[in-house]
Amino acid sequence: MASINTRNGLLYFDFRYRGQRCREYTRLSDTPQNRKAMRRVLEKLEAEITLGMFDYGKYFPGSATASQFASVPTEQPAADQPNCTPLFREFTQTWVREFEITWRRSHAGSVRSTLKRHLIPAFGDMPVGAITKSDVLAFRSDLARVKGRSGNASLTARTINRIIQILGQILSEAADRYEFSNPVVNIKRLRQQRVDINPFSLEEVQRLIATIRSDYRDYLTVRMLTGMRTGEVNGLQWKYVDFERGQILIRETIVRGEIEYTKTDGAQRDIEMSAPVREALLRRKAARDGQARFVFCGPSGEPIELNNFTKRVWYPLLRHLDLALRRPYQMRHTAATLWLAAGENPEWVARQLGHTSTEMLFKTYSRFVPNITRRDGSAMDRLLRANIPLGSKANAQS
Repeated sequence: MASINTRNGLLYFDFRYRGQRCREYTRLSDTPQNRKAMRRVLEKLEAEITLGMFDYGKYFPGSATASQFASVPTEQPAADQPNCTPLFREFTQTWVREFEITWRRSHAGSVRSTLKRHLIPAFGDMPVGAITKSDVLAFRSDLARVKGRSGNASLTARTINRIIQILGQILSEAADRYEFSNPVVNIKRLRQQRVDINPFSLEEVQRLIATIRSDYRDYLTVRMLTGMRTGEVNGLQWKYVDFERGQILIRETIVRGEIEYTKTDGAQRDIEMSAPVREALLRRKAARDGQARFVFCGPSGEPIELNNFTKRVWYPLLRHLDLALRRPYQMRHTAATLWLAAGENPEWVARQLGHTSTEMLFKTYSRFVPNITRRDGSAMDRLLRANIPLGSKANAQS
């Protein structure tokens, strides 16, 4: 993670080369103009490192570190040394080529992005067998200072854990082939901050459905009352709507504009239609005369695009109703809490959501159930009062 930093008011370069962290100090004061000029140099420097064309002495003549790299012997190391293993960038190409066939398209894109943005710049020129636990920990520490997206000051713990997980998968495969210890094995994941869900109440659901634009009313109804994930409902095709059996068959999802297999095998499920959902789907089918491929789409037949819906319809609707802003994904949580509030069997609810067990269901939604259904111990209290004498009754019987 190359950067421009300052010490005692003077700027310096901070980057990694051949697996080593390098700092080269300048006599430039910390001003916007100097930072901009150094940033241009740093971008060129990083590009040359990535391409294997970097000449340390050319950039920093007289540097002790440049002399160190210049003195590194070029002969091949002994066969039993870690440095005889392939460079990380080379092995990664092999790893991606061999395993990509098992990945979903969205996952493949995420892996390639992680390699390009984070892992190759940090470890690309290091032999896979020479990467140590200290190197990984230093890299993770550097990640914590990288600016995050959506206005976040830094990458989230979840993102950092995912990056280290991919690194661990690569090194695990390399360790099996070249017989060395995977340095990521004993590195604990960063603790991720728990994010509370914020579903809508039944009264809020009614207000939202009654107020939203008419062309999105059926879409909102289905999302609120089925618990479908965003990609599942946006990519829902008519061939997976079974009116005869009253079911929505979750078989595919849409990711980055492409239809593909669901998130997991467990996500493959049959959702039971409630009466409002069935009516909404029938209205939708009648409106389009069954000609469109996707259930929810625009005039051209293309499926609903999440970013467009969120910015132009969803957030304006919440502001209009003076409701707390929250992501559309909260509609999935809303369906779950409404089912539980109605007293549905938790195992049935878990199947509707695509969970393989009730563990995640109770972990995520348990705090909402007592407040709605009064299943908070009061039933047990009534049972005890009816069958075990208490207080004056017990004394009277004695």
